[in-house]
Amino acid sequence: MSLEGKVAVVTAATRGIGLACVQRLAREGAVVYIGARNMERAAARAEELNNEGCNVKTVYNDASRKETYASMIEEVIKREGRIDVLVNNFGTSDPQKDKDIKTTKYDEYIGTIDMNLASVFMTAQAVIPHMAANGGGSIINISSVGGICPDISQIAYGTSKAAINYLTKLIATQCARDNIRCNAVLPGMTATEAVSGNLSPEFREFFLKHIPIKRMGQPEEIAGTVLYFASDDSAYTTGQIVDVSGGFGMPTPLFGDMIAMKTKR
Repeated sequence: MSLEGKVAVVTAATRGIGLACVQRLAREGAVVYIGARNMERAAARAEELNNEGCNVKTVYNDASRKETYASMIEEVIKREGRIDVLVNNFGTSDPQKDKDIKTTKYDEYIGTIDMNLASVFMTAQAVIPHMAANGGGSIINISSVGGICPDISQIAYGTSKAAINYLTKLIATQCARDNIRCNAVLPGMTATEAVSGNLSPEFREFFLKHIPIKRMGQPEEIAGTVLYFASDDSAYTTGQIVDVSGGFGMPTPLFGDMIAMKTKR
């Protein structure tokens, strides 16, 4: 087990990509803390994994209460004495309010950016001194392909993810001498409960035309890349922005239309 002896914290981890990361890291031997606002749900997830023989615990973290980022880190340090891996998974956006430059209100724009950046900046800032004291660690930020591929909507979300990508490189640069690595994983369209429940069949079919692998990603596939960055297999890798999106945004912008034309022939 590649993470045996390590302690990990994953934020917003009771479902979706966050939960998949908890599962993967725990099954590789790490003691994993689920950072969550809903402690009842977090406890249920932890119990399910502990029944498998994993070692999963819970710690309170509410993104709307910024002080809980530092208190979450301090609580885990108090209980375990170290944190080796931090996965900053939290991210938010309201598609009904986060639209384009013409219609999005400034307060909504800044509010989304503030929450998404705070979840990375404040948590990293809190954990870095402890990682440095313990000889190093790995910080993994869950960003989005929306941070590198401009969209016609969700202007605040895309801006925040682009900033997180750059912040990842800054942390990597400024903390390398403390043996702290920082990398970002950028999911594409991923089949989480939140995404699947909000997509019409028509939009899903349209979007998949532009993914070379031609399917949605699975949360476990995002977690696989997170595992790599969490493990010593990536000990010489830092400051990387890795999209896990089935090739979305890689080929010519005409890719989807060209495939459709070829199919009709």
